[in-house]
Amino acid sequence: MGKIPAEIVKFLHAQHFTVVSTIGEDGLPHNSCKGIVNIDDDGTVYLLDLYKGQTHDNLEKNPAMSVSVVDEHRFRGYCLKGTAKLITEDLLKPRIIKAWEDKITARITHRLIKNLKGEHGHDSHPEARLPKPKYLIAMKVREIVDLTPPPLR
Repeated sequence: MGKIPAEIVKFLHAQHFTVVSTIGEDGLPHNSCKGIVNIDDDGTVYLLDLYKGQTHDNLEKNPAMSVSVVDEHRFRGYCLKGTAKLITEDLLKPRIIKAWEDKITARITHRLIKNLKGEHGHDSHPEARLPKPKYLIAMKVREIVDLTPPPLR
């Protein structure tokens, strides 16, 4: 597909998490929440996974995946479809860890602001207790689907 349009890159970075879908051995979809840490000009989206669980196992057997991102307030969203490569050695690079720490800080800040506005959610900040990332998912985007209803585009 190549370069992801700048407007979509900006939208993706503005969201606090994504829903990643993979296919299990049984042929059924598996969904989990992940965070985008980087998007390259060549159309590769990098996501961190904090656990080596079902998503990891599914991607080892079948690299097909999708990433869905929605902004409920703006009634917009995108689904990115592509193929994944699992990477562990890049986790040692300071820029990846820094990007992850920045995302966690942004999520905690977002929750604090909502709490101050009276939009109480979780009593604590669960992001602060998350483990360090276990591996990186590099998804080469092949297709972008605009999830915004056609009359609202």
